[in-house]
Amino acid sequence: MQTIPIVGLGTWKLWCTYHKKSLVRTACTNTLKALNLKYLDLYLIHWPMGFKPGEKDVPLDCNGMVIPSNTNFLDTWEAMEDLVIEGLVKHIGVSNFNHEQLEKLLNKPGLRFCPITNQIECHPYLNQKNLIEFCHKRNVSVTAYRPLGGSIDGVDLLDDLVIRKISKKHGKSPAQILIRFQIQRNVIVIPKSVTPSRIRENFQVFDFELTEKDMEELLSLNKNLRLATFPLTENHKDYPFHIEY
Repeated sequence: MQTIPIVGLGTWKLWCTYHKKSLVRTACTNTLKALNLKYLDLYLIHWPMGFKPGEKDVPLDCNGMVIPSNTNFLDTWEAMEDLVIEGLVKHIGVSNFNHEQLEKLLNKPGLRFCPITNQIECHPYLNQKNLIEFCHKRNVSVTAYRPLGGSIDGVDLLDDLVIRKISKKHGKSPAQILIRFQIQRNVIVIPKSVTPSRIRENFQVFDFELTEKDMEELLSLNKNLRLATFPLTENHKDYPFHIEY
């Protein structure tokens, strides 16, 4: 039986070993073939860092650090724009870009398409206030990954006393509070779960509203504590986390 491709679906990312302009289309078409799609709704540059192309997703040197490519994410972006023109993707964006990198991209001569979003780690312990304001002022949406945090120094964000107090006040779970927190900041939020009951729970966040005091208390939890640091890449010229935001 012939399989009929679905037209388009969701979001996918360009991995770092495919930053060379000639490889971007290859990566995209491989993804489309694997997913049996004709196009992607959104395609993101996963990290601003290009790695040496090859069979290994994270090629390492003798010191256990990533082997960079000689690519520039501005050139990679040109190839991403070509995908839009060709109809292989509908929209393009970035992920894990700091404000200097995003500014460089937005000021790129001959820019044909602005990034529609910057997908970043964001939760009350890393509230990203400055980066979110920077993006919104430039009409770039923000997508929050890891919005529920995780285990930090042996303490789960969902067990934070302030978050649990607010959840009890509203009769909602801590996870629902954290999702609602991002929604009220005009941030797209993408919680991850494989449990059907939790997936349903994550949608039930539109029947209540956090107060201004709730929001202030959640923002006050900021520790600039990042979970997704990718330490093997700290030697890269485009490592995004050497600056505050």
